[in-house]
Amino acid sequence: MRLQVLLPHRRLVDEQVQKVSAESGMGSFTLLPRHIDLVTTIEPGLLAYTIVDGEEIHLAIDEGILVKRAADVLVSVNRAVRGEDLHTLRQAVQDEFRKLDEREREARAALAGLETDLVRYFVELGE
Repeated sequence: MRLQVLLPHRRLVDEQVQKVSAESGMGSFTLLPRHIDLVTTIEPGLLAYTIVDGEEIHLAIDEGILVKRAADVLVSVNRAVRGEDLHTLRQAVQDEFRKLDEREREARAALAGLETDLVRYFVELGE
């Protein structure tokens, strides 16, 4: 199977794999080459895949969508981090996702300020 993990700004993974494991709202699952085609949402957590030489690789992923069609598995998520081992991956996720959450909070605060200014402008305009 060919696994591609797509982020909004780049392709994180494009490899031939033996199997892919992830979690959906219905629980965890594993895809093998002869698995039926499917489309499912995936939950934030770990996505594991085994490459052709037998090495298992883990990614921490945000929520997204997984599509398996014939020999292709496409995973589209907003955020993903690749780690050497699970402990390193956990730390990388905390660091990376914390930075992004902080940026999102700042963006929300800026947007709230703009909304307040716009409402104030319309109130002043109506007086």
